[in-house]
Amino acid sequence: MKLATIRTAGGATRAVRVEGETLVDLGLNDVGELLAQPDWAARAARATGSTVASVGYAPVVPRPGKIVCVGLNYRNHILEMGRELPRHPTLFAKYAEALIGADDEIRLPPESGQVDWEAELAVVIGKTVRRAGETDAVAAIAGFALFNDVTMRDWQYRSAMWLQGKTWEGSTPFGPYLVTPDELPGGTRPSLTLTGSVDGETVQRADTSDLVFDPVDLVRYVSTIVTLNPGDVIATGTPGGVGHARKPARYLADGSVLTTEITGLGRSEAKAVAESVA
Repeated sequence: MKLATIRTAGGATRAVRVEGETLVDLGLNDVGELLAQPDWAARAARATGSTVASVGYAPVVPRPGKIVCVGLNYRNHILEMGRELPRHPTLFAKYAEALIGADDEIRLPPESGQVDWEAELAVVIGKTVRRAGETDAVAAIAGFALFNDVTMRDWQYRSAMWLQGKTWEGSTPFGPYLVTPDELPGGTRPSLTLTGSVDGETVQRADTSDLVFDPVDLVRYVSTIVTLNPGDVIATGTPGGVGHARKPARYLADGSVLTTEITGLGRSEAKAVAESVA
């Protein structure tokens, strides 16, 4: 199934099942509310409600309780940088205020001159889990979605802690929709082609099977630290090709169009726009 949170002409949001061009209303405000239902998958599959018109996609889960991000998680990228493969995931957080819909505008804050792209696969949790073993971790994955961990590099590297560069408001495309594992090759350990483009030029390309820590590994690891709840998100990391690593470095500018695509998960096309601050 494909599940999305859409915006309606009246300014509200609705959770829908996406069937081609048809959007079936699931009777709830967003996918986060849907995933909080113990029988969310059956409820979404059997819904026969009215179709609903959309004026755009909201973030798949508009307000996750947790957004856990992973750094340095693609083998080829790590090895090409001359580093050893990590023994444990590198984790940091992002807050819900950073999230935008797949095709919303990315805010370029006047305080940063180094706004970079990071195309990623996001895991969305569908079942409460703590200290998950293999079976529980697999069962806890509701599905996957596009994510772009847009990063203010000049703020990220102000200190050894990355948070301040990672969670600027209105910066992070998430969606357009969630796809359940049964529709993807590899299921909860999917092998999908990920690409990121800026103004039509491909800048990132990788296969998600190159992840050092795959989605199931990450659910097991993160749930050891903290309970994962329905609607929580794990962003699994980005491959090589980010702008900060280029020589000369390259960053998003006012008017840049950032496109993120993953096989089977759709496409996000977000325009970067200079934020006006009164």
